[in-house]
Amino acid sequence: MQKFKIILAGLRLLVALLVLSPMVAMGDATWTSGPAFAQSVIKDINVVGNRRVEPETVRSYLQLNAGDAYNASKVDASIKALFATGLFADVSIDYKGSTLIVTVKENPVINQVAFEGNSEVDTATLTGEVQLKPRSVFTRAKAQGDVQRILDVYRRQGLFAASVEPKIIELEQDRVNLVFEINEGVATKVKGINFVGNHAFPDSQLRDVISTTQVGWFDFLKGTSVYDPDRMNLDRELVRQYYLKNGYPDASVTAANAEIDPDGTGFIITFAIDEGQPYTFGAINIESSLAGVDTSTLNGDLLTKDGAVYDASQIDKTSEKLTLDIADQGYAFARVRPRPIPNAANHTVGITYVVDEGPRIYIERINVIGNTRTKDFVIRREFRLAEGDAFNGLMIDRAKKRLQALGLFKNVDIKRRPGSAPDRIVLDVVVEEQSTGELSFGAGYSTSEGVIGDVSISERNLFGNGQYVRLKLAGSFQRAQVDFSFTEPRFLDRNLAAGFDLFFKQLDYTDQSGFEQRKAGGDIRLGFPIAEKLWMQTSYAISRDEIFDVQNNASLAIKEACGDTNLTRNGSTNCQDSGYWTSLIGTTISYDQRNNAVNPNRGYYIEVGNDFAGLGGDAQYWRVNAEGRFYYPITEKITFVGRAVGGVIQGWGGEDVRLLDSFFKGGETVRGFDISGFGPRDVNSSNQDALGGQKYWAATAEVRFPLPFVPEDIGLSGAFFADAGSLWDATGGAKKALANDPGALQDSDSIRSSVGASLMWASPVGPLRMDFAKVLTKESYDQTQVFRFGAQSKF
Repeated sequence: MQKFKIILAGLRLLVALLVLSPMVAMGDATWTSGPAFAQSVIKDINVVGNRRVEPETVRSYLQLNAGDAYNASKVDASIKALFATGLFADVSIDYKGSTLIVTVKENPVINQVAFEGNSEVDTATLTGEVQLKPRSVFTRAKAQGDVQRILDVYRRQGLFAASVEPKIIELEQDRVNLVFEINEGVATKVKGINFVGNHAFPDSQLRDVISTTQVGWFDFLKGTSVYDPDRMNLDRELVRQYYLKNGYPDASVTAANAEIDPDGTGFIITFAIDEGQPYTFGAINIESSLAGVDTSTLNGDLLTKDGAVYDASQIDKTSEKLTLDIADQGYAFARVRPRPIPNAANHTVGITYVVDEGPRIYIERINVIGNTRTKDFVIRREFRLAEGDAFNGLMIDRAKKRLQALGLFKNVDIKRRPGSAPDRIVLDVVVEEQSTGELSFGAGYSTSEGVIGDVSISERNLFGNGQYVRLKLAGSFQRAQVDFSFTEPRFLDRNLAAGFDLFFKQLDYTDQSGFEQRKAGGDIRLGFPIAEKLWMQTSYAISRDEIFDVQNNASLAIKEACGDTNLTRNGSTNCQDSGYWTSLIGTTISYDQRNNAVNPNRGYYIEVGNDFAGLGGDAQYWRVNAEGRFYYPITEKITFVGRAVGGVIQGWGGEDVRLLDSFFKGGETVRGFDISGFGPRDVNSSNQDALGGQKYWAATAEVRFPLPFVPEDIGLSGAFFADAGSLWDATGGAKKALANDPGALQDSDSIRSSVGASLMWASPVGPLRMDFAKVLTKESYDQTQVFRFGAQSKF
């Protein structure tokens, strides 16, 4: 039995070998065919599934051609290349026999791009941001990229909670409508702006430097209170430049952070500042390696002075002036490089302006890019160079700063690239425009006028010409005013500011002098710089003044001014000559050395104006006004402010000064006095009417300080002040009208003075100020006012 089993197993093994031997032979054939398949030659390439894309276009992206040997790695590379075109949603490649079959599924074509749910950002803006357009090929990658671009737009508007979902509506013929569904959320605004490390300048002063503002009651009228990361980066540079201009060459803004406040309703922005030490200029010298340049003739171009407060902007301006002056001497390729020489021991920075010859490169072309509204010439005129001129890097940098200072562009970049020859260079001026129109409102209350308010609309880039125009309406219970102003800042493409103004004003002086006044007219003006920070403006004006509604109990001097033929106390008024024309030319010269025009704590400002009336018209007089202001930091946070003003007006050609042209002064000049509270007065009239004077002066000394134990970010500050001044010399007409009423005209040049304290608040609706004054010296007929409150807001 056992022997039988062994024989049976042997038979089974023999049968298995007989059956498997053909399969082994076939297996050998299949195995040997693998290399043969890999080495087979592609005879044809078929493209399947394409509808819009030509087969040859598909084949052009393949790494294999007919006649090539099949290669699996090149097949993979071909698939990747086809996907990279963005034309296809799916790609596969098969090899059957000797034919390569490329199967594609094309991406649909966009028929229309729409936006739903957008109210804060208009559709035109979003359309300009997205890259997917009608008749372009849709891809999900591009759609997601556009989603991010839309979110960036909303973040610049302060809408950080916005969300965007792209959806497609399939149409026939592989077309789709693309819809971006937008949920805008709520705008996130700036609730607070803080500064850390600042000792030289208070937070309130630095807030005036930056472009971002804190949230206020009327911030819906402006966009600067909306958090914008790009604007915050700009503000960081503005703070640094402010320090560099005001004596701190080592200052830097080490960090600028924005954090959501705990309740999630707004951002708190914090700038960390490393001020360094204050410096003044040391020795200023000019060195030249150009044999023909006499440095002694260039000293007049130096704006940096030994002992003056360090100012980086003055270094740039001096370098530009030197470059232009030397170029005028025939050295077109001269280069001026300021070399600072710091002295940490005595806190000075000496400057040596090194003059040498720069590379001989010419400007082949200046291209202006990105200005959809602003005309090219507005940008080109800020360059002191033109095509064909010698290239000077300093002049290009100065042109960039001038363009940024125009306020017309959000970003300015000047790119340089090689020209058509080795000694040629092309400049691409790339600008990003920003909104230049502004609608502003003002509101407030004062003890002198009651409720006050104004509304104005302005445009800084009228029709893309860089011109400024403004219409303003203002009023109160005692005043109504309309002003229209137009300015061309680069008249004749030179540094001349030309323009004109039209105005109408009606004032109610019934309580102070028993009459109302109306004034209407216009002027043309031309302003230009005489020197650095020294400005001159000339003008011609024509206006008509009218006195009306003269009260029966008004002063005889008031009645005389309107041509009253009766001139009786408390008698009926019969005005015969209530209006007259004034034609005058005027000149104003101002010098501004303040470190900040809005909220200074160092420097001074001087202005002198002169008017001459009588070039036609009825009035004949000359008038001079002068004002000087001085600011000095007693400590880091305490500032001394001094102010002096004065003026005189006199008739000529036998004509007296008319009552409406004389000066009226009160609490706005010397605190503690009412409106028109001091000066010549008719004490025998029912209201002891103010008559105005022909000469006045006033002086103020004030110490401003932050309130102790009050957080600085609240914006409260205080001041102690002392005022003094006088107004005297009534007009000739007033003297004649009261000549027969002894004792009626009270007119003294005695000093009026007061002392007091002020409380100031930089409130969300604008600056508020309360003055409490104690009059020290006055005349018995003067009218006083212990408390004065004023508020006006600019949004």
